[in-house]
Amino acid sequence: MSRVGSSAITIPADVTMSHEGGVVVVKGKNGELSAPLHSDVELKVADNLATLSPRRNTREAKALWGTMRASVSNMVVGVSEGFTRKLEINGVGYRAAMQGNKLVLNLGYSHPVEMDVPQGLSVNVENNTSVTITGADKQLLGQFAAEVRAKRPPEPFKGKGVKYADEYIVRKEGKKK
Repeated sequence: MSRVGSSAITIPADVTMSHEGGVVVVKGKNGELSAPLHSDVELKVADNLATLSPRRNTREAKALWGTMRASVSNMVVGVSEGFTRKLEINGVGYRAAMQGNKLVLNLGYSHPVEMDVPQGLSVNVENNTSVTITGADKQLLGQFAAEVRAKRPPEPFKGKGVKYADEYIVRKEGKKK
């Protein structure tokens, strides 16, 4: 029995959910998201509640049951409330700026790093060192935030680099004399 999969998803009043042909479509004030529903998982929507259940009693179907429930739940939360991820840039001369639909990062390289912001996400830069990424698609938002962080991950001695705002960097002691 899946603990995640067995709980029902509450659908807010301003969100509509439909599923046809193995595709779940969720619409809300923050846009529209769609994702394929695995054939081993069954979705039932009634009275502002969505429940998922496995079609077969196999190990794979039970594993996908919880995964699909979490994915559909993230879609509902995304179109109703949205998701936010904050990044901080630490280091002398390290900064970020927006130029149109591009995030331009100066991270100590000989050239600025330019990244196209994916459709469906919005990026806001405050104080040249704080980057806020918002969007409805949790997977796309997390992927883009990880790609930005990967351009210069924080190093353990001084903590220079791009890190998540809620991330703790374990510091190492430097050389001894």
